[in-house]
Amino acid sequence: MSLKDVRNSIGKTLYRGIGRANGRIQSHRSLPVDILEDETSYLVVFDAPGAEPDDVQVRYLEGNVRIRIERFRQFRDRYEMRFPGRGMTLGGEAELPSDAIVDPDAGTATITETGTLNVEIPKDRSPDATGSSDATEEKPQTDVPASDG
Repeated sequence: MSLKDVRNSIGKTLYRGIGRANGRIQSHRSLPVDILEDETSYLVVFDAPGAEPDDVQVRYLEGNVRIRIERFRQFRDRYEMRFPGRGMTLGGEAELPSDAIVDPDAGTATITETGTLNVEIPKDRSPDATGSSDATEEKPQTDVPASDG
């Protein structure tokens, strides 16, 4: 083995290590999110690059919208992995305003072709939600299935 081969081997090992570290950091950092509101609903928008509908879990828990994305690397013929830098497990969380009264069971989640996850949660307009003291009790957890958008 020549000095050049040793140098190349060390370089390749370091390069892959940096890629794996970058992927781990992505897995622990929350995805960017926007929260929008109109008269009838809240729209929570996450960046969800490379996600497919089956990869996404959306949950509503105590005023928070939480997502988890388990995406996969597509294997490509003729190519060798040189830099595995994308995290495969991504997550995010968005807290709705403290006075938000919503109907999480009626929520929808869609993924756009550009990698944006839109979670729309309608406001609860039932008589109990606007006037009763029971309205502040939120449903503990609701799963919202993701679909193509």
